[in-house]
Amino acid sequence: MATTLTLKSGTSWADAWQSCLTVAPEAFRDDRVLNLWNSTWQADGRALPATSPVDGSPIAGPPRLDADTAHQAVRASLDQHRAWRHIPLEERRARVAATLDALTRHRELLALLLVWEIGKPWRLAQADVDRAIDGVRWYVDGIEPMVAGRAPLNGPVSNIASWNYPMSVLVHAMLVQALAGNAVIAKTPTDGGVACLTLACALAAREGIPVTLVSGSGGELSQALVRAPEIGCVSFVGGRDTGAAVATAVTDLGKRHVLEQEGLNTWGIWNHTDWDALTAVIPKLFDYGKQRCTAYPRFVVQRELFDEFLAAYLPAVRTLKVGHPLAVEQRDDPYPQLDFGPVINAAKAKELHDQVAEAIDRGAVPLHRGDVSDARFLPGQDTSAYVQPVTLLNPPPSSPLHHAEPFGPVDTIVLVDTEAELLAAMNASNGALVATLSTDDPATYERLAPQIRAFKVGHGKPRSRGDRDELFGGFGASWRGAFVGGELLVRAVTQGPAGERLPGNFPEYQLLP
Repeated sequence: MATTLTLKSGTSWADAWQSCLTVAPEAFRDDRVLNLWNSTWQADGRALPATSPVDGSPIAGPPRLDADTAHQAVRASLDQHRAWRHIPLEERRARVAATLDALTRHRELLALLLVWEIGKPWRLAQADVDRAIDGVRWYVDGIEPMVAGRAPLNGPVSNIASWNYPMSVLVHAMLVQALAGNAVIAKTPTDGGVACLTLACALAAREGIPVTLVSGSGGELSQALVRAPEIGCVSFVGGRDTGAAVATAVTDLGKRHVLEQEGLNTWGIWNHTDWDALTAVIPKLFDYGKQRCTAYPRFVVQRELFDEFLAAYLPAVRTLKVGHPLAVEQRDDPYPQLDFGPVINAAKAKELHDQVAEAIDRGAVPLHRGDVSDARFLPGQDTSAYVQPVTLLNPPPSSPLHHAEPFGPVDTIVLVDTEAELLAAMNASNGALVATLSTDDPATYERLAPQIRAFKVGHGKPRSRGDRDELFGGFGASWRGAFVGGELLVRAVTQGPAGERLPGNFPEYQLLP
């Protein structure tokens, strides 16, 4: 008989919220979080209702500001920036290091907030926090040569990021930007992460980091956070539709920008025999339900290898463990080991279900569909944000699954017969962040890899966004503006010699590191 599961002791939303009130009472009220601007936590904005993707229960929503208040926040950030840019590097370094120490002390609370707000399994939530802390420490230890001969920007850096990596992408970037001498502004993602970001920013603000945190509609706040003359740089992580609007604005204004956008990352299989290696990596590719900018949702497979590919792929995908990230058999048991929990919300789950059903109706072949009876849920819990893993063969060209990133646990497979077809299918989305080609012959890899339109191409292994000194960027529509990672992140948010051309993907030029 199946065991009835229960919530792990001390991990309820009420437990997490009470801890936030205790740790950072200046940033939290009994029923809401606050915005941070002009160096003060402000009880302004209209707090929207929100629910956890984990079980549909109420959690804190973003307190949305109007455009006028956002402009006031930006102007106040410019005042902070003008003071902060003259703070000696050693003092900036000490304050950022103190912030990292505070984040480390509260890493488990930050991770628990990520579980409830964006549905990350515990292992991945902790990894998100740890990557932020470890990554910024790398910059703290080695910042001097990165800023030698460079100066902070003329205005603060405005950060608009997606909800999926609040710590290791957004907080990481903000702290490095501040270390380099800039005041920083962040807009909380509409879909989740507001409490985690509020706690992280509270810890940073206590150490004197010039951080502004505001919530609001992207459309309403874009005039302030993107177009305002006070903004020195716009850093954006998100989808292509919103990113295109931001790209148009910053290009028209000649403003420094870093715009990371989605792309259909692909994994090619050509003259390949190491199937054990592929079987081993398949479950890892489903981490966090493929809600990652570097997820691989498309396999492009040589037709004559399709039977061997399936023999390697299907047993691996059938091992995936899905469920409530905090559901255990006994209340004091360790956290469950899951590959993924819910997607970001019930609306996204419905969108994926509808896209899969429509693709099958138009000719796609379902090769695998996870069984909901194998998932780990609490008795009677809301499961509307959960999607079991799905694999489809040959999605029709009319389907979004044919040409766009699903951002969920849906794999698609396309069969090809020639190298030209392989490359065309791997380049279906006009640029990607990562790709991988599995082929036995190194010469074949060396010949084909440069023709794949991805910033990073792995040989039989997945590529990641990277940490510390690893560069990151994108080709085609997957990236606009300066590349980042390692020294390039600092160069992107500082001023160098007159006439400097930053490595990046710009309308007037593309320059690789």
